[in-house]
Amino acid sequence: MNSPHPHSSARATAAPRAVIASGAGRYADPWHPYAATSTRLADILRGDGWHVEVIDDPDCALASLEGAQLLVVNAGDPWRGDNTTRGIDPAAESGLDAALDRGIGVIATHSALSSLRDYPSWRAAIGGEWEEGRSWHPEIGDATVRVVDPERSLVGEDFTIFDERYTDLVVDSGVSVLAVHDLDGVAHPVVWTNETRPGTRLVRSVVSALGHDARAYDSAGLRALLARAARWAGGVED
Repeated sequence: MNSPHPHSSARATAAPRAVIASGAGRYADPWHPYAATSTRLADILRGDGWHVEVIDDPDCALASLEGAQLLVVNAGDPWRGDNTTRGIDPAAESGLDAALDRGIGVIATHSALSSLRDYPSWRAAIGGEWEEGRSWHPEIGDATVRVVDPERSLVGEDFTIFDERYTDLVVDSGVSVLAVHDLDGVAHPVVWTNETRPGTRLVRSVVSALGHDARAYDSAGLRALLARAARWAGGVED
């Protein structure tokens, strides 16, 4: 990972545009309050100078990325239901691929690790996934996020959070793991970065497996992480 230069906010330039693809329709589920968590995400980004658009249809969001510097996916698994919930939206596919080709920044939060399964370029960009039959989580509760990135450039210091701790995720060997949670003596990645070049520009992605519900966003550590992650992924500098 290329280390970002320290900077205090995104306000030094004209407001960059961020699109939050929020879970609804085939991307909704009974467990995740996407409207509430997407609102918290939008508040974090707006507070750091972003122009934010929350779109409650991820397929529509992917088709609406022209001019955006950042894509945040906060949505669920479209394959959770029967086969009628699967299928590629051509406009969404071309929109996502075009945005990645030009180097849009990416943030994947929590269940985004199992989202957009119809679009292989999403999985390639984020460098990991929730795998059915392997990945799981203990009961939601208080947890410590331990930083393992020696530069501490995005995550900062260890922090506490009330959240689901995604465990035994599939994490590609080429990513840079920044933070973990510890369970029974095993460190499980919960924050990492991935850099790919699907087109002419580098794509910077930040994955945060945190953020089950609004209580997770009460953590100052998570809010600060996401603000820094957005600037780094979106290429926003002072």
